Amino acid sequence: MATGGSADPATEAFVAHRNLLFTVAYEMLGSAADAEDVLQETWLLWAKVDLDTVREHRAYLVRIVTRQALNRLRTLSRRRESYIGPWLPEPLLTVPDVAEDVELAESLSMAMLLVLETLTPTERAVFVLREVFESDYDEIAEAVGKSPAAVRQIAHRARGHVAARRPREAASAAENRIALEAFRRAIETGDLQSLLSILAPDVVVISDGGGVKQAVLRPIVGADKVARLLAAGLGKVGAALSLEPAQINGCPGLVMRLDGEFDSIVALRVEDGLISGVYTVRNPEKLARMHRENTLTR
Repeated sequence: MATGGSADPATEAFVAHRNLLFTVAYEMLGSAADAEDVLQETWLLWAKVDLDTVREHRAYLVRIVTRQALNRLRTLSRRRESYIGPWLPEPLLTVPDVAEDVELAESLSMAMLLVLETLTPTERAVFVLREVFESDYDEIAEAVGKSPAAVRQIAHRARGHVAARRPREAASAAENRIALEAFRRAIETGDLQSLLSILAPDVVVISDGGGVKQAVLRPIVGADKVARLLAAGLGKVGAALSLEPAQINGCPGLVMRLDGEFDSIVALRVEDGLISGVYTVRNPEKLARMHRENTLTR
């Protein structure tokens, strides 16, 4: 990529759409590291394009990034089959603007990204491009190598699949703040009853240690089980634990430190004022980008 002085047209177009391209790749892959690799591959291909033949830079770049992400997604799907313990997406600290776009924040949430994992690679690409980025069927057809008619069928099938599994409607920003603060206060004080009062009856905890850090090896469901699990775990660390509020994937969350050292993140799902999902990522390989906020857009 050209640097210094005036950028060439290819560089200017790529930079102008970079945040969008990263968001597309991340929505498809659930991995920031792989999304960055896809962006590098996209740039190398884009730099070879004769721009005089490109009618719409944005659509062309989205087409390239989608194709590269699809290739990588098929490989990742096989890799995740041998993953130790539950797999969670790589979390991202996000700027406040992401939460203001309710539909984008919902699509980036841990809960929704886990639903997208149940789609086939092509279904995921079509769903993301159509439902999140509102691409037209002709553009999507070009990106995934299918006819527009086939893409319509895939989109219909993917929407039905997601609708049957997607979480209930997400909470408002105010409800998120209240629930996050109540959860944080209950954790810091070790008040089991207060913790129970903020958890939904069917709350689920999913913990991703990747076989590197200690984590529960299967999802834990139910307010009583979850509260006791959290209380037991926190009882072992006591005063060594500190919690910092953060926006993770456009949703409320906490950065957890032990003796001042970064340990993990906790992303929360809030529905009807109660916490319905607790997603903990401890795998160090997935926390490398947690030192800075990310601007995601569509």
